[in-house]
Formats: sequence, structure tokens, C-alpha cells
Amino acid sequence: MSQTIKALIQLRELILNGELQPGERLLEVALVEHLSVSRTPIRAALARLAQEGLLEKMPNGGYAVREFTERDIHDAIAIRGELEGMAARLAAERGADATALARIKKLLSQFDGLLLKTDLVDTDLARYFDLNHLFHSQLVALADSFMVERTLEHVLTLPFASPNALVMAQAELGQAWKVFFVAQEQHKNIIKAIENREGARADALAQEHAYLSLENLQRALNDKTVLSQLPAFKLVATNGAEGDNR
Repeated sequence: MSQTIKALIQLRELILNGELQPGERLLEVALVEHLSVSRTPIRAALARLAQEGLLEKMPNGGYAVREFTERDIHDAIAIRGELEGMAARLAAERGADATALARIKKLLSQFDGLLLKTDLVDTDLARYFDLNHLFHSQLVALADSFMVERTLEHVLTLPFASPNALVMAQAELGQAWKVFFVAQEQHKNIIKAIENREGARADALAQEHAYLSLENLQRALNDKTVLSQLPAFKLVATNGAEGDNR
């Protein structure tokens, strides 16, 4: 593993687990000592994390850990929905590859098998996590658009934008199976619209699917126990000062 990658992984973990606090300025000398790597890899890692949005560049030089508002999280999820909707529309209008469609439909059948029981345990949640990640990746790939994939890749570097950001939190909210069942029905309808070459419908359904995450997010933000299940929850300002009150 290169020193830059090592520094990047370690710094990202320190930020996401709250060891580096929102607003905290990162000093190169201290990071060199803490991570046991030289200053050049540290600088490269800091620049990369700033590109990802976890750090912000200070006016007088250097970087600080970014703090996110509830509105930021809403916007990140909404942007993901817009991009996934565009991917679904392009896949429908251009005609998705038959092999890729067969692959994602097989994935849907695996979801169905998982949701045959309603009392989901930790291993089921982990399995849903994996399947959901695959579904969203394969959905975007159906569009065969480098520009959409690349733009979405940048959005997903934010810890709250991922389709899986609320999966584990959902277990704390209760009735996880009901939410997953609704999500699965939406998965099926999106793929059906793509297969039927219904671009506008596929777009709208994919965006509606993202809004399911927004509904669950609002519930999570109102419960401290559930909030702790969100990745990087310590980076979120929850006092409502700048939040979205929708």
C-alpha cells in the first residue's frame, strides 16, 4: 500500500469516527507524527479529502474538518436521486444491454428470497446491505454513461449520500422489513420501466426511490440512538440552526 493511500484511509477513518472534530484544523506536523508517514503523502491525502467534501480549505491555508447540516444531507440524497433518475432514463431511452438487465433481474430475485421472512436478523441486514449496493451500482451501469457514473461517484463520497447510509439505522427505527419491502417494489418498478423503454417513468421512479431515504432520514434525525447508526453522524449539526425543516 502506498504511503498516500495509507494516509488517506487513516485520515478518513479519523474523521468518520469522530476522532477529528468538525471545525478542527488539521496540522501537517501533528498528522505526520500521528500517522507515521511523511508530509508529502499527508498533503496529497488532505487534498483528496477536500475534493471528497470531508474537509474544507481554510482562507489562510490548511484544512479543517467540515461540519454538515441536515440540509446538506437532504441535498446529497436528492442529488443522488436526480443522477440515478437520469441514469434510469438514459438506460430506458437508449436501450439497456440484455445481459446487464438479466443480471440485475437476477439480483432482484435474491432480494425477494431475503424478504420471504419478516423477522430480519443482523446477517439478513448485512445481506440486504450488500444486495442494495449491487443494485444501485448495476442500475447506474445500465445507462452506460461515463459522465453520469463519474459525477455520481463524486456525490457518493459524502457519507450520507450512499443508498446504504440508512440501512443499519433502519434496524434501530424498527419495521425494517416493511421499508425494505417497499424499496424492493420500487426496485422492480424501475427495472420494469427501463425494460419497457419508458424513460420519463424510470426517471421519476428512481427519484421517488431516493425520497424514501429522505423520509427515513427525518425519522433518524429525531432519534439520538438511531442517529448514532448513521455514518459520520458526529459531523452533523443537529441543533436545527441551519437544518432543513421540511
